[in-house]
Amino acid sequence: MKIIFMGTPDYAAEALEALIKAGHEVTAVVTQPDRAKGRSGQVQCTPVKECAVRHGIAVLQPVKIKTPEAIEELKKYEADVYVVAAFGQILSKEILELPQFGCVNIHASLLPKYRGAAPINQCIIDGEKETGITIMQMDAGIDTGDILAQKKVIIEDKETAETLFDKLSQAGAELIVEALPKIERGEITPIKQDESLVSYVKMMDKSKGRIDWSADAVSIERLVRGLNPWPSAYTSCQGKTVKIWRSDAVETAGECTEQPGTIVLVRKDFFDVACGAGNLRIYELQMEGKKRMDTKSFLLGNPWKEGMILGTESIR
Repeated sequence: MKIIFMGTPDYAAEALEALIKAGHEVTAVVTQPDRAKGRSGQVQCTPVKECAVRHGIAVLQPVKIKTPEAIEELKKYEADVYVVAAFGQILSKEILELPQFGCVNIHASLLPKYRGAAPINQCIIDGEKETGITIMQMDAGIDTGDILAQKKVIIEDKETAETLFDKLSQAGAELIVEALPKIERGEITPIKQDESLVSYVKMMDKSKGRIDWSADAVSIERLVRGLNPWPSAYTSCQGKTVKIWRSDAVETAGECTEQPGTIVLVRKDFFDVACGAGNLRIYELQMEGKKRMDTKSFLLGNPWKEGMILGTESIR
């Protein structure tokens, strides 16, 4: 099939690479504009653009895809279908109706659960045991279109957003390659989404990561994994931000009498923090302005002791 591909991050780039290898003709790629990143402020192109350039594919980077100028540019490239994966902009009705087979989206959840911008993070935070990929026929709503194909992916006990992102990237690439020939031959019967099962996830921001120590340890441990590597779960100590990278939820006997956030146990390789229920055992962390390190190394330079309380000061 002739395809215009729309996407931005690594998750989308893997699908684009798979479509090219499968023999589809990608006539153009649409991705977000190059932007400055990191402390250096160096301008970087998106992973999807990097993939397109390697393969000599035309790249379009409109600030707003719905403008008349951007739509006219799209019309210059032949396409039977538009494939969209984490593009980052909403398509207009006019764009959705341009190609013969419409626009299909590679969404990183088992719709109708986890519509929206951050399904990978949220399913870990919620303690789900499985998630997956949905190939969806796009319509004017946000992730509301008919389901064309789905593939389940197991969420492991210590899965982080980073590892699940990688698994779903691969699953999405495989599923879109399987689905497109069936779409072209008319072998797929679209399935309406069950609106009674809908859940929606807003875009993640840094405020989501602030740890509420009055929550139970199991929920906090899932938050740590669900926000790893970004925006990360964090607390404060002596006015500085402390990111938590690796932890375990530890059951405690009886009701905790310590204030949530109190360090109740310090050992060579870990320390425990009291939570609303249970303790959070911390194995890897990062003090503001310092590198990420295991707890053993951290404690050598930061002599934290039992009785210290985390999360009580404001973070600069």
